[in-house]
Amino acid sequence: MLVTQDNINELAWQKMDNLIPAIIQHAGTGAILMQGFMSQDSLMATLTSGKATFYSRSKQDLWIKGETSGNFLNVKQVLTDCDKDSLLIACQPIGPTCHLGTESCFPEQKLSQQNFLSELEQVIASRKSDAPEDSYTAQLFSRGTTKIAQKVGEEGVEVALAAVAETKQDLLGECADLFYHTLVLLQDKNIELSEVMAVLQQRHQK
Repeated sequence: MLVTQDNINELAWQKMDNLIPAIIQHAGTGAILMQGFMSQDSLMATLTSGKATFYSRSKQDLWIKGETSGNFLNVKQVLTDCDKDSLLIACQPIGPTCHLGTESCFPEQKLSQQNFLSELEQVIASRKSDAPEDSYTAQLFSRGTTKIAQKVGEEGVEVALAAVAETKQDLLGECADLFYHTLVLLQDKNIELSEVMAVLQQRHQK
């Protein structure tokens, strides 16, 4: 169930002394970032402010993730499970989530290969503000849309040629180059990979 301000009273608050465990998931990559507890007040604050707000069992008070560090969790969606006694919250993190400085409180988790595209998208987005000499990606952004689009076209041709006349490894390498440069072009045009996925999903449903 999608959780909104209008239906939070439907959750099974009575099961755990009016607290519900909340699992925070990266909205882009699907990575699990952290787990905390929410009260009705903290969940309402989360839905109202758009920033993940938890209930501290030690301090017995609300706390906004990032209020001290600046590493906020911007909430995209809040779901509850079939028993309505736990939450899955999709967030866009600002900086590392863990207080130890890692992106996640579960740094050893292995993301699926499919989700790696989203992870790569995050890295490419971070390069937009870098100086050109710092990275190849930053150099591409500095050259502008026309040059990036030209590079995507070149890589597309190389994929086609590799499929016809080269080895499997050559084809894999050229496909990787095409995927990477396409992600750069999408970032340059301020288009998220999820928007492309939405188009594919719509086509699949027809």
